[in-house]
Amino acid sequence: MNTPLLEVDGLKKHFPLRGGWLRRVTGQLRAVDGVSFRLQAGRTLGLVGESGCGKSTLGRAILRLQEPTAGRVLLEGRDITAMTPAALLAARRRMQIIFQDPYASLNPRRTVGQAIREPLDVHRIGTPVERDARVLELLDTVGLSARVRHRYPHEFSGGQRQRVGIARALALEPALIVADEPVSALDVSVQGQVLNLVARLQRERGIAFLFISHDLAVIQHVSDAVAVMYLGRIVEYGPAALLYREPQHPYTQALLSAVPMPDPARRRRRIVLPGEVPSPVASPAGCAFHPRCPRARALCRQERPELRSLPGGDPGSQVACHFPGPG
Repeated sequence: MNTPLLEVDGLKKHFPLRGGWLRRVTGQLRAVDGVSFRLQAGRTLGLVGESGCGKSTLGRAILRLQEPTAGRVLLEGRDITAMTPAALLAARRRMQIIFQDPYASLNPRRTVGQAIREPLDVHRIGTPVERDARVLELLDTVGLSARVRHRYPHEFSGGQRQRVGIARALALEPALIVADEPVSALDVSVQGQVLNLVARLQRERGIAFLFISHDLAVIQHVSDAVAVMYLGRIVEYGPAALLYREPQHPYTQALLSAVPMPDPARRRRRIVLPGEVPSPVASPAGCAFHPRCPRARALCRQERPELRSLPGGDPGSQVACHFPGPG
């Protein structure tokens, strides 16, 4: 197998909790708690889970927008968690992010042309004339007219602003883009346009995407493989088609049961999980999902399951469950 573009090994991101007059550390919020996966060039990994499970924190820790607590992130074989600031700045040309809120991620005092050109200025790519030409090229790539380069973010619709965000992410010709809920704030019709744009760019440019979303229908549309997160850990991983057809973890099965069916004559058996997601500050002993799991047993309360392949199953699929199987 080819060397992966991105390798994440045992990545953790814990936030210290402070209290008292002296603001001493009283605990840890385990937002990401030991995540590992591989992503090949030109492929899309969909990352899905409930709000608060650590998806966005994982994406930011991979890019070192938030410093990881432990673990390694290798991009094209180089460990970015060990890089000096100068080396990391150079590596950032190969990895970019599309933020969830297309308005908050753009400076309201800069025109969209200035926002798209900024990465080229920071990395001193080309002459000023070449940078301006590159801005026009990127606007055309994402389906916007060259005339809009002098406008400000508030003059655009949400879908147009997200196209500007995509253009900015493409400016340095990255190998990896982390797309953090890029369509969650958009209308359904606009979502389709942005998703089709992302798919076209991947086909034409061979960019790898880590696509983060809580919407399983969107993840199914764009992903080659899917990772399901629960309370800071991946509980199931596998090829998208297989995971949607034969989910093995009860949490994955519950998430899929909530996806609306396009045909109103067809209905799914809805799996309603009891209780609330436990706090990442005080995760349950054993399997973190066991308080809500319909098949939990004594072993689940005592021992945390590790992500593993099933005997006789697809070698690319893994599940962290003591008692996996179809629902």
